[in-house]
Amino acid sequence: MRKPNDKTMKEAIEQMLNVYKIKRRFDETGIIAAWPDIVGKPVANRTSELFISNKKMFLRIESSIVKNELLMMRSQIIEKINAEAGDKLVEEIIFL
Repeated sequence: MRKPNDKTMKEAIEQMLNVYKIKRRFDETGIIAAWPDIVGKPVANRTSELFISNKKMFLRIESSIVKNELLMMRSQIIEKINAEAGDKLVEEIIFL
């Protein structure tokens, strides 16, 4: 039987992330790790640099053809990223 002040492990970790104000950085790291699942392995293999700062995702893509395709699908990728994160984590994608 649970006591009134008992928390699940998930609740305790979420509370810790919020208290130390690192939840956003934790979510950003999760999105970077999930990048191959979001865009597919062929595109992820051609991504040489990827980071998130101030709700902007910065990408360096080796192939100009892949870069052009991603430019056209920018809004769909942003939707996928935010759905994966469960929050509005990225508002803009910038290609380096």
